[in-house]
Amino acid sequence: MRRSAAFASLTTAVLLALTACGGGGGAPATGSSGGPGATPATGGTVRVLANADFSHLDPARGWDGGVNNFYRLIYRGLTTFGAGPGAEGTKIVADLATDTGRPSDNAKTWTYTLKDNLFFEDGTPITSEAVKFGFSRAFDPEAGIGSPYARLLLEASKDYKGPYLSGDLDTIETPDAKTVVFHLKKPFADFPSALTMVNFTPFPKGTGAAAAFDSKPIASGPYKVASYQRGVSLKLVRNPYWKRETDSLRAAKPDAFEWTFGLDPATMDERMLAGQGKDADAIAGSIQAQTVARVQTPQIKARTLSGLNGCTTYMGLNTTKKHLGDVRVRQAINHAINKDTVVAGMGGATLAQKGTSIQPPTVAGRVDYDPYPYDVEKAKQLLAEAGLADGFTLTLDSRTIPKMAAVAVAIQEALKQVKIDVKIKNIDTSTYYEVIGTPAQQSDAAVTGWCPDWASGATFLPPLFDGRNITPKGNANLAQINDKAINERIDEIAAMEDVQQANAAYGELDKQIMELAPVVPLAYEKVILVVGSNIAGAYQSNAYSGGIDLVSVGLAKPTK
Repeated sequence: MRRSAAFASLTTAVLLALTACGGGGGAPATGSSGGPGATPATGGTVRVLANADFSHLDPARGWDGGVNNFYRLIYRGLTTFGAGPGAEGTKIVADLATDTGRPSDNAKTWTYTLKDNLFFEDGTPITSEAVKFGFSRAFDPEAGIGSPYARLLLEASKDYKGPYLSGDLDTIETPDAKTVVFHLKKPFADFPSALTMVNFTPFPKGTGAAAAFDSKPIASGPYKVASYQRGVSLKLVRNPYWKRETDSLRAAKPDAFEWTFGLDPATMDERMLAGQGKDADAIAGSIQAQTVARVQTPQIKARTLSGLNGCTTYMGLNTTKKHLGDVRVRQAINHAINKDTVVAGMGGATLAQKGTSIQPPTVAGRVDYDPYPYDVEKAKQLLAEAGLADGFTLTLDSRTIPKMAAVAVAIQEALKQVKIDVKIKNIDTSTYYEVIGTPAQQSDAAVTGWCPDWASGATFLPPLFDGRNITPKGNANLAQINDKAINERIDEIAAMEDVQQANAAYGELDKQIMELAPVVPLAYEKVILVVGSNIAGAYQSNAYSGGIDLVSVGLAKPTK
């Protein structure tokens, strides 16, 4: 999967993240010890089993669902996502700020006031100057490699290169220690949502140069890093300067969190199913498809959480390629794909549901519709109208990951019915997104996925279908579609000052785009999480890949 504006590919190396933001958020299960949905007690250590380490501990560098979830334990921002299952977890709430912001100048200027008694882990006050410095780090050519939202939204000179090289960013005003005023490049009504992104993290002025935060962060949240061995382990302990009365979001019940990295996914599944010893206090990522059948016993079901991960798996159709420039051909391909076989290839209905629209069900304003139901005869008719009744050959980019390989084969078999001969081109996973994001290297089609940065069409449709954003490298518009009507509608929606109105408009834009059939929505993946028998306060996060929201989790019966 790829995230929205960051264009970051994610793998099982990321803790608790199949993909990016968004998720299922079903009601927490309840077990014999109180269950994951019970209220956690204070104390103890939550243990986290992980396949691989975090990308970065520096929030200006890291940018994926798993590490974003982790960041909330040690960092705070002006705003953040709410805490709770379902829609509660996608609400934008004040964090360090007293409210979610006061817009002026048609939402081109935003003013925030900091709460009282805010401190970093060393006792340094969190001031407007720290906010300004932390935000400006995103412009540094070395540090600012993660989320692009600060660079995209904040007004800055073209040659500004962050605080280490260029000094203060004068478009962020700090009239006093508690007030900060942001001047944006253009009006943006959803700025409070953008501020939940991790590169908007305050730091004491002058800190964090030369990747210092990747080994020793400066915490503003309830926990701080006590020890860290890259690729092996990480331990968090309480930050004594965090004031609970300033933070209504973070439960912060455990005394500590301990990560163990480098574990094989199958091994993690076995340990979570057994739930013995210290693993009773553990959580991990989604179980593997081959393990699903083993979670059906009442004892394990009682400590299982499941739901959508908030992303869309789809096949991009390169409209610059021969035959695929004809909308009838693209529509035919949409009709010819049997989504049920795609879901089966992804592990069945327990792990996925068939996709119909571009936006997944977890996005605000999304419209539930199916423009291209499975209809082989309709597909044949459209191909005949395009002069391709005898079919043609199509090259499909994919990866050797078993799940994606199964999806590619399902597509190959489906299109065989309409005489389209699909040649599967397997690309190494480590370079896959780089290759398909380089138009000169793209094949006819590619199996990929997309996840919003927050639950809005603003971070879903424009990156994928605005033709003005097609780039020689890092290109997200795999269809390479550049339609004037779509581009103009994107601009019209972006100018709307009412966020709900804009989200509803994106839902209708989804329909407008699919009339041109530049992609084939294939599936919406699900997450299945098994937690330890002593875990409490666990629910799937709607903002963090359908994984467990770390700010609320704890232990039912803490042990020393």
